[in-house]
This record gives sequence, structure tokens and C-alpha cells, in this order.
Amino acid sequence: MDEPQDKRLTEFALIQLLPNIMTVGAICAGLSAIRFGVQGQYELAVQLILLAALLDGLDGRLARALGSDSKMGAELDSLADFLNFGVAAPLVIYFWALQDMSNAGWISVLVFSVCCVVRLARFNVATKSEDPGETANGYFSGIPSPAGALLAMLPMFVAFAFDAETGFPRLLICLHMVVIGFLMISRIPTWSPKLVRISRENVKYFLVACAFAGAAVLTYAWTTLVVLCLSYVVLVIWGLIKKTSE
Repeated sequence: MDEPQDKRLTEFALIQLLPNIMTVGAICAGLSAIRFGVQGQYELAVQLILLAALLDGLDGRLARALGSDSKMGAELDSLADFLNFGVAAPLVIYFWALQDMSNAGWISVLVFSVCCVVRLARFNVATKSEDPGETANGYFSGIPSPAGALLAMLPMFVAFAFDAETGFPRLLICLHMVVIGFLMISRIPTWSPKLVRISRENVKYFLVACAFAGAAVLTYAWTTLVVLCLSYVVLVIWGLIKKTSE
């Protein structure tokens, strides 16, 4: 009787491995984004980082839904976050606009990457210590790394939306990256969707809004991303005002 039980403990159903497969897929997307960024295929590189962000948003929730979340999966997810959002995203920005600069462009990449890894380390420590401060009242402490990467790529979204080249002065792009990096390690309360609940009466409206957002992304992808990033900036400013008023 013990042998079948031991077998169940050492074997996994394929569907239970799906979250880790998604995480590995996100890592492959991030690495491929760096490759295409080197080759000058910037739109494809950004699309791969967006794919990595989508997979990052789904793998943890799927793992919890399947009851297959584990310490290894959590560590793998954190490493994937640093690669995709702390390495791939700033490198793609660097290849796109900053590689012909002096050392200022590379310094901004380093600052952003270090801030990202510090943000992830702080989050991991808070999670392991079961500190409620990280997501207290439905808010993160500082900008999460996926949101930080998307905000850092906002100049690229604007340039792609309006068929421009870089679209912004290079020093402004450097400053933008550094500011986003410091916002990631700040204590500004930023909105977290994890604790959001939709009432039964409003589900239909939420689904319609999701369909509208999906159609907008498919039809006007870069413009929609610009609007979403600016909307998130408004939420960050609101969080900053809330903190200073306390």
C-alpha cells in the first residue's frame, strides 16, 4: 500500500507542470527579446517582453489554482522576472536609443537593473516572512518589476505608435529609466490587482471592458499601451499624493 502513495508523491500530472512551463517560456521570450534587440528588430523584441509579462501574470495564478505552487516555482518565477524585466527590457531600450551615447546610456541601464533586482529581493523577503506590508490594503510597496519594465519602455511605445525614430532626447530616456528604477525601490503604494473583487452584478460590465481592451490592443496595440502606461502613472501619482497626505 505504501508504494502507490510514494509514487503519487514523486510524480506530477502534466497539467501541474504547466505553470513552470509557462515560466520557462517567459525566460525564452526574454532571451529572444535580447537577441532581436541586438539585431535591430525592436518591435518584435518589445512584443516578446510583453509576452513574458503576460506569462508572468498567469503562471503564479495558475499554479495556485492547480495546487501546484512550490518554492522552486517561486524562485524560478523571481529569476525570470529579473531576466525579463531587469535585463531584457533595459537592454532593448539601450540597443534602440542609447548605444551611440557615451557612458550615460549604459549607466542608466545599470541603475535600472540594480533597482529591479533590489525590488525583487525585497518582495521575496517580505513574502517569505509573511509581511502584510507589501500588499496591504491592495497596494504594492513601490512599482512592481513588470510594470516598471513597461513604463521604462513607454518612449518606445510612443515612437512605434507615431512612426517616429527615438521620439525623445536620449538624455531624457536615460533620466526616465533612472526615475522608474527608483520608483521600483520606493515605498510609494501602487495599486495591486490581486485583491480586487468584482461583484456578481458587475461581472458582465467587466467582461465587456475586457473585450474592449483586447480589441483595442489587437487593433491599436502601441497606442493602447501608451494609454495604459499613462493610466498607471496616474495611479502612481495618486499613491504618492496619498502617502504624503498621511
